[in-house]
Amino acid sequence: MFEIAQRVYADTSVFGGAFDEDFSDASRLFLKQVKSGRFHLILSPIIEKEMLVAPVKVRELYQTISEYGEMLPLSKEALRLQDAYLNAGIVTQKWAADVLHVAHATVHNCRMIVSWNFRHIVHYDKIALYNAINIQEGYSPIGIHSPQEVIDYEENV
Repeated sequence: MFEIAQRVYADTSVFGGAFDEDFSDASRLFLKQVKSGRFHLILSPIIEKEMLVAPVKVRELYQTISEYGEMLPLSKEALRLQDAYLNAGIVTQKWAADVLHVAHATVHNCRMIVSWNFRHIVHYDKIALYNAINIQEGYSPIGIHSPQEVIDYEENV
């Protein structure tokens, strides 16, 4: 059966997760499935900026995987949506970069964002708030998941 790759945004935590004992298996399998074409990976300047302070091995992995992704520019629409999330109190200004990941993915029509950030992104009450603001602002709801929830476990590891 022919399957069209889903537009997916993976934030910085997914790349770092490849080197974390608790998250490495799912992160690595997700990134392998990006390379195989299961997912159409959307990237952002936000990730590029965060990679500047990431450990070398995380930066190197990102560079390898970024060849399989599509870098899309940060838009005024994403910054406006970020402000809407902040004004709604989903997170405080201190965590503005976290909600900018969600805003970037939303305005670029990603089906979902994949993250290990359970505090500010992949959290049941925050997901509802993000999607309420998305609808209010004229965008589609977005799926927000950990890599564990989206990988195909049937694919050979």
